[in-house]
Amino acid sequence: MIVSVHQPQYLPWLGYFDKIDRADVFVLLDNVQYKKNEWQNRNRIKTPQGPQWLTVPVLYKFPQLICDVGINDRERWQHRQRQALLSNYRKAPHWPLLEPFFAEIFSRSWETIAELNIHVVRELTTLLGMTTPLHVASELPPSPDDPDERLIAITRHFGGNVYLAGSGGRNYMDLAKYGDAGVEVIFQEYRHPVYPQLWGDFEPFMSVVDLIYNRGLEALEIIRRGR
Repeated sequence: MIVSVHQPQYLPWLGYFDKIDRADVFVLLDNVQYKKNEWQNRNRIKTPQGPQWLTVPVLYKFPQLICDVGINDRERWQHRQRQALLSNYRKAPHWPLLEPFFAEIFSRSWETIAELNIHVVRELTTLLGMTTPLHVASELPPSPDDPDERLIAITRHFGGNVYLAGSGGRNYMDLAKYGDAGVEVIFQEYRHPVYPQLWGDFEPFMSVVDLIYNRGLEALEIIRRGR
């Protein structure tokens, strides 16, 4: 059984969903330290002027965990993002497909970035047609503080014998610990697929919503081409 773990991100890119699709169990790691200026509260869409950030403003105080980081509702982030999507994707061939999804995102009040992101990931995996069970780390039994031992504990909790890591894991994971625990580590090697987009030359590493707006129900097939 393959287990994979990743922090919950906002409107993630294609490779994030490839990890979900390749795993038998995927865990949203919401009980580790929040990282400022990364992907936990923002992602990018394509515009005629190039990539544009969609950012959720947060109320972060170091060293808060992701699950404790609140959202700053004093800023009109939902309105701004709605306008950005209208401006840049209204003429996309599959615009209606994400209308119910964003209508909920932009009409609800969200207390924490984890609450929002977990909902976003769950809804997008369903829309993409993925069936991998998703679990939330803070709802599991306590695990060790050591990063490698934590991932080993989560993998073994689900009866897994294989851990699917991102390609960058080679730089910091202590693979001997996994071997000693009887857990094989495999690394994701994802090559970004090319697909038709609006606004000129292809721009990789956008949020998955760019793919869905442009290719609709073909999105999962295109994601899988990156393996």
